[in-house]
This record gives sequence, C-alpha cells and structure tokens, in this order.
Amino acid sequence: MSRIARSTIQEVQDRMDAVAVVEGYIRLDKRGGRYWGRCPFHAGGQERTPSFTVDPDRKWYHCFGCDKGGGIVAFVMEMDKISFPEAVKNLARKFGIEIVYEKGTEGEVDKEEAEYTRREQIFELYRRTAVSFQHFLLKKPEGKPALDYLLSRNISAQMIERFNLGYAPANRDWLYQFLRGKGYSEEFLDGSGLFSSNNRGMAFFFNRLMFPIADRQGRVVAFGGRALPVQTDAAVAIGGKEPPKYINSRETGAYKKSQILFGLDLALPEIRRAKTVYLAEGYMDVIALHQAGVSNAVASCGTAFTDDQARLLRNWADTAVLVFDSDEAGQKAASKAVITCRKNGLGCSLCLPGLDGEDQKDPADILQKFGEDHLKSSMKRVIIDLDYLIAKAKTQFDVAVPKGKAGALALLYPYLDALESKAERSACIEAIADEMRADKGAVDNDYERWRRSSENASATRAKDADSKEVSGTERPIQMNDELFLLTVVSVNIELYPEFRASIEMKEIEDPYARELFVALEECFINEESGTDAFLARINSSSLRNFIVERGISPEFRANEKRDPKKLMEDGIKRVKEKKIRRRLSEINAELRIMERNAGDAGDDLQDLVAEKMQLDAEIRKLEGS
Repeated sequence: MSRIARSTIQEVQDRMDAVAVVEGYIRLDKRGGRYWGRCPFHAGGQERTPSFTVDPDRKWYHCFGCDKGGGIVAFVMEMDKISFPEAVKNLARKFGIEIVYEKGTEGEVDKEEAEYTRREQIFELYRRTAVSFQHFLLKKPEGKPALDYLLSRNISAQMIERFNLGYAPANRDWLYQFLRGKGYSEEFLDGSGLFSSNNRGMAFFFNRLMFPIADRQGRVVAFGGRALPVQTDAAVAIGGKEPPKYINSRETGAYKKSQILFGLDLALPEIRRAKTVYLAEGYMDVIALHQAGVSNAVASCGTAFTDDQARLLRNWADTAVLVFDSDEAGQKAASKAVITCRKNGLGCSLCLPGLDGEDQKDPADILQKFGEDHLKSSMKRVIIDLDYLIAKAKTQFDVAVPKGKAGALALLYPYLDALESKAERSACIEAIADEMRADKGAVDNDYERWRRSSENASATRAKDADSKEVSGTERPIQMNDELFLLTVVSVNIELYPEFRASIEMKEIEDPYARELFVALEECFINEESGTDAFLARINSSSLRNFIVERGISPEFRANEKRDPKKLMEDGIKRVKEKKIRRRLSEINAELRIMERNAGDAGDDLQDLVAEKMQLDAEIRKLEGS
C-alpha cells in the first residue's frame, strides 16, 4: 500500500508550529510558557473558563476539564474528521514540506490514499467551477442580467471579486460538457454533487446568481444559487410555478450545512481581532456588511443557526451580534438564535435594522437604498439579548394582568435555562422581575418549576445511563515509582535509548508502566520519534490522557529545578533497589525456614546465600552511585 515515508512524518512533526495549527481552529492566549483557550471538545460546548492548553515545545494539547489530549496531528484529525495520512498531508502543505512515499510503493494506492485524492480532486473541481461561473458573470452576455442585478443592489466590483460571485448559465448541458472536455470522467462528475441525480449531465444549478461557499481554509465546498428577478417574472408571466429564491448544494463529506458558515474564511481574521462576530441571515446581507466595513460578518447556509455553528464561532469570538430581518420570520429566527448562542457559551446582542421606522428590513436593503455609511452606522444600534426578549414578550402579552404577566415570563424561561452561570441567571431574574413588576422570589420559583417540568424523559434516561456507566473496566491509574519513571521517559522521549540500555522490561511490574515501555520500544524499533506515533501505540485512553496531562505539567519537564535525565537515573535506581530489596526479603524468609528445618536445605542453602551476597553487593553499588 502507498504510505507516507517516516521521514516526511518526522519532518512534519519537527517543523510544524503547534500554536499556529491550533489557532487555525480556536483562539489561544499566552500565559506563562503555554497557550490557553476554550476546549473545542468540551461536552455540550459549555466551557467558559479556558482549560485547554497547548505545549508548543512538545507539540501536545490537553484539556484539564474533559481530559482530552494528544499530539497536534491527532488534534487536526479530530477537528477535521480525517485520517492520519490526510492530516499529515494537510500539515505538510501548510508548512511547505514535500510529501515523500516509501520506496517501491508509489504505484500501489490504498483506500485511504484514494479517498484523500478524491477529496482533493473535488476541491479542485469546485474551485474550477467557481472560476467558470465568475467568468460567465463578468465576461459573457448570458451573465449580464445577473451582473445588472448585483449592481442594482449596490454591490461593488470589489465584493464581487472578494466573494467570487458568478453566474450559472441557463444551458444545463454546458457545465458537464465543459468539465468532460477538461478530462473529468463521467463517473467522477456523477458523484460530484454538481449535477442532477436523475438526469446525467444536467447541471443542478442553472440560470442563477452563484455564491461559492467555502470552508474556513477557503476551499470551495458547495454553492448557493439565487433565482434572478427576470427568471421569476418570466415564470409567473406564463403561469408557471415561481422557482425557489435560493437553493443550496446537496450535503457531501466536505459540506455539512449545520457546520459551515458562509463567509467565515474571509471574516475569521477580524473575528479573532474583535472577538465579536456579526451573524446575518443571508448571503447578500453578509456581502453588504463586508462592503460597509463590517468584515467579521457570516451567515448560516440555508438553515437555522445551529449548535455546531455556535460552538465553532465560540472558538474565536466571545460575542455574537445577530443581524436578522425585522419582519416576523426574522424576529422568530433571532429569538431561537439567542438561545443557541447562550447555551453554547456565546454572549449575544441584536441589531435589527428597520426597528426605528425605516422601510428597509435587512443589511442588503440598507446598502441598496442608503449606502455603505448608513449601513455601517446602523450596526451601532445594538440591544442586548435579554432586553430584546423582554420587549418582545411585552408586545405579545398584556403584562398588566396576571395571566398576561405569567405568559410573558414563560417566554423568558428558555433564555434563563440557557445561561451557564448561576450568578448571571440570578441577575437576569432580578432584571426580568423589575421589568415585569413581579416579585423576584416568585419569578425564581416559577422558573425552577418550569425547568423541572421541561426535563423530558429521554434527557433523564441519558443522564441515568451516564451515571451508571461502568468505570471500572480499567484499573485506576495510581502513581508509583515504576509509573513515575516511565512517565519521565515518555514525556522526554529522547531519553529512551539510554533508558532501555539501563533497565529491562522484565524489571517493570506495574501494567500501565509496562504498556508505556512497550509503546516506547515499538517506536524505537520502528524508528518513530513523534509524539503522535508514540501516543497512538498506547492502547488505554486513560493512560494516554494521563501521559499528556503529565507532559503539560512542569513536574516532568526540564527547568531550572529539574533535570529529566537526573529524574530518570534516580527513578531507575529506585525501581532496581526496590526490586532487589523485595527479593532480599524473600531470601531472608526462606533462610529462616531452612534454619528451622536444618538438614533439609542441601544445595538450596548455598544458592540462596550466594544470591543474597550478590544482591547485597548490588544494593551497595546503587547506594554508592
């Protein structure tokens, strides 16, 4: 099978910048000699205080909250849901490292390699298709209606280029024939997601304004297509059905609607800087905001804002500003998005254009009618999420009467439930009580009653199942001399050649220490020196996390007070001396038995005395060294 050469894997391990890699996914802040951030793996996405740390020297990561940890290659695999070879290749490309394969295997392509190659070919196909669509928009007569529409919406040429906007021609055969002419096979194109699943060669997108959708690395993974006004008017004129205003690509391995945000690749630098993200409803709104200088704006891709998207944004942002339409549908979506933000650790406020009586309802409308400056200034009219929800509740219920007040309060309980901090929840309950002219204690009690009644049976069963999980399948890890010694060597893996020359595996009895010894020996024999390779050879997940956590700790690392080599040497002495003393204790017991049974000892007595003298000499040697 085709395998990446160990030399390439090692070069990736040596040259990659661990902090730069992890910062491609989450925000890190330096404290002391380590970098800290909010854990992207935390159960429920509820972490607020950073407990996730990266060691740039050893290229390890660890979360002290959920105990997840490992090497940086493993981190990339987990975040991108890809295989080890794919992660190595991505990192090699990122750091300009040539990928070399093991000699004599270049012609044998295994399944993983084929999947990786296909994934890369799909990215290239979508990139090429986006370029072709933009050519039609800017250079072909067929694209003029789409270009005229963009210009009528006051979209600048710079934004057309920045977002790589295009036009899918009305001829549904054109794209298939064009790509076949570029050498793509029918089978490959049939599975690309660009064409009808029922009619081979018929383009999925045709006669539409095209919005390429990219992942956070900037690779085009899907498209959104908008029907043009002339297309809609023509259909209505002949009595036909009005086409859907927007359609999106079907989901693929690289494109999950619930996990992708339109414009994230372009917005990420400003999101990181400002620690704030503007969340709009549509593609045109995002483009309008970027044109107005609000370059940290993104949008979901044809779906409601999801937990996955909120957790993704939380990696870089502290606060989300919702920029939703001021119509009824927009306000409903905004209320749901507030809860999604809050339960996933994002602060939240809202900017709802049009609430001040103007007739425009979204950023794209404001840009078209009033221009960039007006749009930018309108983004400063922000209301915090709780104030917005209280105002909305008051419009739906007459809070002057008891029944109306109870109904309004009930609308706010899901918001309170989404807050992680008890102190924040208590402050919000007090603010709600003041606004509703209600007793704080009564509101608190009603909320608690609502919370208890809203816990559904499935959530309760899941919680019970979690609490009843058998945690005793692995022996608890308890530090002892042997495990301490092997931990020192595992954290400072460069010491292993000297270690293995000083002690034999049979001298180690603790099962966890032996497992570390085996993993170190396998890496040594196979000439693997990377952190990820070593951790991958540890079967116990608990032991892996145990080693990563100790690797992050200064207790096992070189510093002014500690020399890992000295720790190893002292540890070897302790293990050997303890083993010798245990054997001496056994010999002394046997000698006492022989003394009581004089005459039955024979040669055994001489053998035991000789062994005792040898062990006593070894003890003196260890004590004197």
